[in-house]
Amino acid sequence: MNVFVVNCGSSSLKYQLIDSVSEQVIAKGLCERIGIDGRLTHKPTGKKEVVKEVAMPDHKVAVSYVLEALTDSENGVIKDLSAIDAVGHRIVHGGEKFANSVVINDEVMAAIEECNDLAPLHNPANLIGISACKALMPNVPMVAVFDTAFHQTMPKEAYLYGIPYDYYEQFKVRKYGFHGTSHSFVSKRLLEIIGKENQDSKVIICHLGNGSSVTAVKNGKSVDTSMGFTPLDGLIMGTRSGSIDPAVVQFLANKLERSLDEVITILNKKSGVEGISGVSSDFRDLDAASMEGNERATTALNMFAYRAAQYVGSYVASMNGVDAIAFTAGIGENNSKMRKAICDYLGYLGITINEEANAVRGEEICISTADSKVAVYVIPTNEELAIARETVALVLLFSDQPNPVNTKGTGF
Repeated sequence: MNVFVVNCGSSSLKYQLIDSVSEQVIAKGLCERIGIDGRLTHKPTGKKEVVKEVAMPDHKVAVSYVLEALTDSENGVIKDLSAIDAVGHRIVHGGEKFANSVVINDEVMAAIEECNDLAPLHNPANLIGISACKALMPNVPMVAVFDTAFHQTMPKEAYLYGIPYDYYEQFKVRKYGFHGTSHSFVSKRLLEIIGKENQDSKVIICHLGNGSSVTAVKNGKSVDTSMGFTPLDGLIMGTRSGSIDPAVVQFLANKLERSLDEVITILNKKSGVEGISGVSSDFRDLDAASMEGNERATTALNMFAYRAAQYVGSYVASMNGVDAIAFTAGIGENNSKMRKAICDYLGYLGITINEEANAVRGEEICISTADSKVAVYVIPTNEELAIARETVALVLLFSDQPNPVNTKGTGF
């Protein structure tokens, strides 16, 4: 079975075409800087990598470029779209509607849309990806895999807010957490590397990209995470403010004479390192600007490192220790300066960094020294493979049923 995995982020679209039997990648690629300018990197296995600078004003255009690349006569890997047997979609927010992955139908899409206000940068993009694929492959089964699922193991003291309990009971206002597929995959791999059993382990995963989150994983289960009710909470990110005093929202609404919705849009789309620096949401642009002496860009980078280290430290406290820390995602895997800057705050844990190892980009590697009291790793995430596995399991599970939908989840 060939599974096409679509992972739409706030400003990116990662994809892979995977042979589910061998779990080998047939082709993979990335659309990045969506809404800024646009770049497609298409990597067909066994063929030459193709990079195109093309305008990508939105995710719908990006999906169309991806499908063209897969079926291209010269650089493609399939003759036509009929070679795709199933599609797995990463969906950011399922609220409390979805505890696990589900096969997609109209009812499921409507339920995902109802969660749009909880993830305004992501769920609409996820739905665009689904709609674009359904239009071109109407008879191909599709599965939604939710970022919120991994964090359903958090205890109440971690996921409840200090507001009247009735608001949780009536409206399900609580911390949900995100990037769950990535945190699950990387934490499992980290435990394999350090040889720790789930029942005797404490690890912290730093998923750092345009959207970023830190998660505490104890005995193989998420016990706390930095993102909250929506992906706006937690770390400073590309265009998101991260955690702020909630009274700031009212203050800005009054001062700017804007509605609450307009202020939330500012916090989601015009804040973060882009808003602080005035340069960009892309950390490569920030690094370049900082090197040229741009003080605001330097401040934005320093703030990001400081807040990330704060979350790591708080999770060491909540788990009463840590065995290992892993960096993953675009910044975590590729930005050695940011990894070092974060780890410099963690000297009290006995962490020391191997400068030579830390210079490596995008590879699985231990970046701490042999005498470091806490091991630190870079582990490339593979959300796509995790999504493909769940997609195959659900498609096979419901292949003999006329309406393969399970809104209560599979239990995987």
